[in-house]
Amino acid sequence: MTAAAEPTSPHVMNTYGRVPIALSHGQGVRVWDTNGKQYLDALGGIAVNTLGHNHPKLVPALQDQITKIIHSSNYYHVPGQEKLAAKLTELAGMTNAFFCCTGLEANEAAIKLARKFGHDKGIDKPEIVVYEKAFHGRSIATLSATGNTKVQQGFGPLVEGFIRVPLNDIAALKAKTEGNPNVVAVFFETIQGEGGVNPMRAEYLQQVRKLCDERDWLLMIDEVQCGMGRTGKWFAHQWAGIVPDVMPLAKGLGSGVPIGAVVAGPKAAHIFGPGNHGTTFGGNPLAMRAGIETIRIMEEEGLLENAAKVGAHLKQSLLNAFEGLEGFKEIRGQGLMLGVELTRPCGVLTARAAERGLLLSVTADSVIRMVPSLILSQAEADEIVAILVPLVKEFLAEPVAAP
Repeated sequence: MTAAAEPTSPHVMNTYGRVPIALSHGQGVRVWDTNGKQYLDALGGIAVNTLGHNHPKLVPALQDQITKIIHSSNYYHVPGQEKLAAKLTELAGMTNAFFCCTGLEANEAAIKLARKFGHDKGIDKPEIVVYEKAFHGRSIATLSATGNTKVQQGFGPLVEGFIRVPLNDIAALKAKTEGNPNVVAVFFETIQGEGGVNPMRAEYLQQVRKLCDERDWLLMIDEVQCGMGRTGKWFAHQWAGIVPDVMPLAKGLGSGVPIGAVVAGPKAAHIFGPGNHGTTFGGNPLAMRAGIETIRIMEEEGLLENAAKVGAHLKQSLLNAFEGLEGFKEIRGQGLMLGVELTRPCGVLTARAAERGLLLSVTADSVIRMVPSLILSQAEADEIVAILVPLVKEFLAEPVAAP
């Protein structure tokens, strides 16, 4: 029998520490590699494949759109932009939207909105409050807003104009900004993804909303990873009963088709005018169709309710299995955005899980992250548990590697 070929990419820049597999196709929450091995996909393209793979309602809609028009310039109206913007603003209780291609671009646009908001008020050097452990992207501006020194190293000088504070500490936020007339916005993820699946408490979200109102700041909430139904509501901040002024989106909005958006409320809706911001590919007809159909299918199939129900079952099942286990710290997150934190680095588990037919990731060195498609069933969640629990127990039983 011929040995399975291990994929390589010698002509591609070496920017990723890849697991040595290449995926060829998928169905539902399962994917197959180029050697025919099957995997249960608990990563969902990192919270992207909302509807799983080869969804029977999404694929024909995208095929239909491809036969009509894929791209047109933003010199012209794109009817799908208005249709998707109207739906997003309805779901969010906000005003209008700008479309781009990625979460990085959406966050970059949010930073520009905040700066122009400040300049329009006569502030020469606007400053934005950002958070420890945050991740907003890898452009120079979003990298500067990110709270991870490891990903920032080698790319200085970073952009100025950011004030960093700890999570869930309203006293620290007030102390860091007291008497500073240059503050224009507070910018954070409702649940940090790359930073280790760290949630903002509902009470804290309400406190920050109140503070922004009192001080005439923009409240900008990055819902790129935790939004689009992942926690059981359309946007994770909605659990706190608040509405932001600016909300970047991406990842799950197009169920795999590249799409990003910045949704704005009344306070930020008219900051940008013609010429202030733009994009070549953003808002193209194919991406807009993907966003429209993704939301339609989510509503038809009750995927918010499914995310909440199956996510709670998965979280409790893992907690039951790990509670009291030496080396297990805690499980964080909500719905189908969960992080299992161990007391030591566990990056090897990404490849080990793949060997056993489970796709997941490790973030913040010691947090196992699961962000599967929102179509995940309870039986499939049980399969995740059946693979992951023995894997983690075996890992924690190993001697701790010497530093």
